[in-house]
Amino acid sequence: MRGCVSRLASTRRATLSAVMALVASFVVMSVAAPAFAAPKGEYAVFSDCPLSTAAACLYAKTESGSFVVGKKTVPIEHAITLQGGLNENLETEAETFVGAADGNTLSKTPQAVPGGLAGLVNCKEISNFFERIACEAVFENGLTGVNATTELAAPASSIGINTTNLIIESGIALNLPVKVHLENPLLGSECYVGSNAKPVHLELTTGATSPPLPNKSIHGSKGKIEFGGEGGILILNGNSLVNNSFAAPEATGCGGAFSFLIDPLINAELGTPAAAGHNTAILNGKLEQTSAEEVKNHS
Repeated sequence: MRGCVSRLASTRRATLSAVMALVASFVVMSVAAPAFAAPKGEYAVFSDCPLSTAAACLYAKTESGSFVVGKKTVPIEHAITLQGGLNENLETEAETFVGAADGNTLSKTPQAVPGGLAGLVNCKEISNFFERIACEAVFENGLTGVNATTELAAPASSIGINTTNLIIESGIALNLPVKVHLENPLLGSECYVGSNAKPVHLELTTGATSPPLPNKSIHGSKGKIEFGGEGGILILNGNSLVNNSFAAPEATGCGGAFSFLIDPLINAELGTPAAAGHNTAILNGKLEQTSAEEVKNHS
């Protein structure tokens, strides 16, 4: 009996020691990565800034504009946000982007594709009778709405930004590696234009573009320079970031098991793959930037 009690006490002590060790590890982790209160007032937009690893905070909202990929134009009708932090190398003046604290660096905001599914999948273009009947049975049943959602196709650290170019309206201001998710229940979950292996590189500028033909040069704008947060926030209001010299790869993975039929139809309707000079991105909105210290001071 005494042996059982002794073993039980020993087991309890071991368990208590393990729990204490686990608690201690959480304490160490909390010291290593301090939590910050949510910023208030005009600084609230920087709530997802990675304050522990970035010197500056950035919040950009695209409120209008459009994407043209090959033959299809998708207007931006719902706001897309880009947020995170910035670090600058004082010797080279190069800026490094740091992803948002919650991982939501580029919001996955669906935009309606004009024409919906009927504008992307035309089963009558399939010459094989049985394949055409199968296509019509699956894709011509009323589920017509299609959304296009722009997603990051690389880690947030791959985002390139140059604040100086943004303000002086010259050179590349923002480099975004993206892929476009075409969403409809009948298209499956893997229907994309571009991929992590073959991203669409949007080298956006507030200045003039130099695209190959048939596109012609277009010009962005830094917008109106303003200051908020009692002078602590730099605001570029009404800015326009543009690029019409990027290439767009083919759509893949559309239609699930029917992708061998549907991919060619969608690519025919989109005009993809589309070489540089046949695609355009125009992102209009507002950009805000401040220091991480200002955000901490207003939390």
